[in-house]
Amino acid sequence: MISRRNIRVKVMQTLYAVEAQDEFAKPGEAVRILQKHFDQTRQLFVYLIYFLTELARYAETDSMLRSSKHLPSDLDKNVNIKLAGNELLWKILNHDSFKKALSTDKPQLLKNTELIKKLYQELAETEEYKQYIGAEERDKKAEREILQFIFSDFLLPNELFETFIEDIFTNWDDDAEMMNKLLVSYLNKPQSINFQEMLSNEKWEFAKGLVQTVLEKKSVTMALIKPKLKNWDPERIATLDMILMEMGVCEFLFFETIPPKVTINEYIDLAKDYSTQLSGQFVNGILDNIHKDLVRENKMHKVNFKAL
Repeated sequence: MISRRNIRVKVMQTLYAVEAQDEFAKPGEAVRILQKHFDQTRQLFVYLIYFLTELARYAETDSMLRSSKHLPSDLDKNVNIKLAGNELLWKILNHDSFKKALSTDKPQLLKNTELIKKLYQELAETEEYKQYIGAEERDKKAEREILQFIFSDFLLPNELFETFIEDIFTNWDDDAEMMNKLLVSYLNKPQSINFQEMLSNEKWEFAKGLVQTVLEKKSVTMALIKPKLKNWDPERIATLDMILMEMGVCEFLFFETIPPKVTINEYIDLAKDYSTQLSGQFVNGILDNIHKDLVRENKMHKVNFKAL
């Protein structure tokens, strides 16, 4: 479920946190930090689904509040609550893995009823919502599409919602794009996702192995990087740039299944997104030169770093 790119971002952030420590990291500290990053991703995903379900269920709350007015109008007495009975919504709510996630991650503690009310009132004015409740029969495709519309097209572009999520989840900027893809995938097959195992063993081993490799093989990577810096003072190079280059070199040498071109392209993109304006070009130049040297010197024999 979690992409390789997102994994590299978590590894980068972990290494940056370790680098920023005044003292040497304790044994296992880097892996614990890395695990915390993935826990935050899971908690964010759980919360987004929880928020979506609460927004949909507010249709019934809105109906009750309006009908209980002192002098309710005919419109107040006949509010359409079709969304609250959405069949896919109730599949999600009855999903054992999701119920367990609600119990462990407790997204309900971050519930913002006023925001949900305001957003529901805005949702109720959209043409998509009116078209959905106007259909007399329920259709599986329509049930899925309205929830997908609410999240991808209504919530994500909403400034109030985005500000609220940013305030409680520091990883929102890093994970937002992936969250949209994950949630759309989840709405298509809600029973296929296990919230307790969002990261496969294979991807966890890759993430953990990359962190450990960068830390344990620093002398090896720096021996290849420093000669390429020429007039650059290593102490003045952006910390993130150096971390990304170390990660890239480690993938060259120690990760058998990753093609070097994929590695270079991934770290160019990360440098552009997370470091300085010129970092993409800088990281590209260094990694490309190192790769060419390794090929020319017949040193591109990838092995697992633990085997050395």
